[in-house]
Amino acid sequence: MKRPELLNAIDAHFERPADALGQEARADFEAFLKLLEEGSVRAAYPSEAGWVVEPSVKRGILLGFRLGQNVEMGGTDLQFSDKDTYPAQHLPVVERGIRVVPGGSSVRRGAYIGERVTMMPPAFVNVGAYVGAQSMVDSHALVGSCAQIGQRVHLSAGAQVGGVLEPIGQTPVIIEDDALIGGNTGLYEGVQVGKGAVIGAGCVITASTPVFDLVREEVYRATADAPLKIPAGAVVIPGSRPARGEFAKTHGLHMATLLIIKYRDDRTDASVALEELLR
Repeated sequence: MKRPELLNAIDAHFERPADALGQEARADFEAFLKLLEEGSVRAAYPSEAGWVVEPSVKRGILLGFRLGQNVEMGGTDLQFSDKDTYPAQHLPVVERGIRVVPGGSSVRRGAYIGERVTMMPPAFVNVGAYVGAQSMVDSHALVGSCAQIGQRVHLSAGAQVGGVLEPIGQTPVIIEDDALIGGNTGLYEGVQVGKGAVIGAGCVITASTPVFDLVREEVYRATADAPLKIPAGAVVIPGSRPARGEFAKTHGLHMATLLIIKYRDDRTDASVALEELLR
């Protein structure tokens, strides 16, 4: 993805104190939001060498909070308040064939919603997030700031995809194409879910979560230099392992963990094919 020249201006504005920011900064920020909403700029993007983080996007988002003033919005029937730089986005629902089912969903300015995305109420997509074409954001699902969601991804009801703005260079949560994220899951702290992976209901994955691969007999962890990566096609479910120490042994205590029990095959694909009927 080619880096737009506008990001250089965003970086320069970010380095200035708030009282030195004027109309030029506000105009550049508005142009920056439009690039995010068009999908021309992303907080992280795929390349042949893997995912690349664009730190200037986070700088631009933080700049928006400094530029903004807290104002009342929504009128008399639906009152809320926020920075005037981040109102709810007016989505191009006709142009992109987006479905936003009535009932309280919201997409903040600076997020990208791809063609034929479906959102069930209530759901929320935060600034800097990217939701690829034909994906489903189900009821009570959250797509946090700068999270990157691929094409044909299903975020089931109650799925929480965490956001990140600081530290600037940290990789956001990334879910690649054709992944299925089960109900009441939590993906946080830059975890990456590979293409076609299935995250079972109730899994909570953070940077400190070890994932035990029963098929390949490996353990996946985050390191100081790389986020936790769930392999493509992996099927992950909640599990447990014995806690260490005599006290834990005496009381039969176990700790929650995550297990890869298989890799996606034709039968697994068939079990999720019904999602196509909802799109």
